[in-house]
Amino acid sequence: MRINLFKLIRLESILIIFIIFSFLNILHSEENPKTETAIFAGGCFWCMEGPFEKLPGVISVISGYTGGKEKNPTYEDVGYGRTGHRESVLITFDPKKIDYAKLLDTYWRQIDPTDSGGQFADRGNQYRAAIYYKNEAQKKLAQEFKDKIGASRKFSSPIAVEILPASEFYPAEEYHQDYYKKNPSHYKQYRKGSGREDYVKEVWGTKSD
Repeated sequence: MRINLFKLIRLESILIIFIIFSFLNILHSEENPKTETAIFAGGCFWCMEGPFEKLPGVISVISGYTGGKEKNPTYEDVGYGRTGHRESVLITFDPKKIDYAKLLDTYWRQIDPTDSGGQFADRGNQYRAAIYYKNEAQKKLAQEFKDKIGASRKFSSPIAVEILPASEFYPAEEYHQDYYKKNPSHYKQYRKGSGREDYVKEVWGTKSD
């Protein structure tokens, strides 16, 4: 009898411990949701942060450089076209709250997709538009968006946005991060003066940040 009682108590203890650990794991998963990332190049990265940061489900947006061969590129080197990198943004998001398709839709509405030489006033490979896919699912969806826009006849010129495999992403210098918040006056002047502001309003109906 004592042995059976001991076994019963032991089983109950194990069950309680199992329930506690399961509950803690659920709490942990809710506090630390599985995240995914996306990388977009759309010209000057100052103009690419705000549109994504305001989306529910986006956790962070980091300005930086990708697509080049040199390690740890600087703003000056990238700006002069010395490294092969493009200004871009790395977006971390919660796929349970926002999907990759919504990010793609937001991306296209910030750019001139027919510009093969840069974006607006910024010229050179370092400012050319590209979608850097992290997996085959992102690649497929990005291509579908590109094909759909090309078939829409909204533009008379070919769609120039490249779809490329993601490579090493290097965060830009701290003063570039959230530039539109840190220097709102200069940012608005630049966005307007570069031609981006009027273009996205006229072509996409995109509101200013």
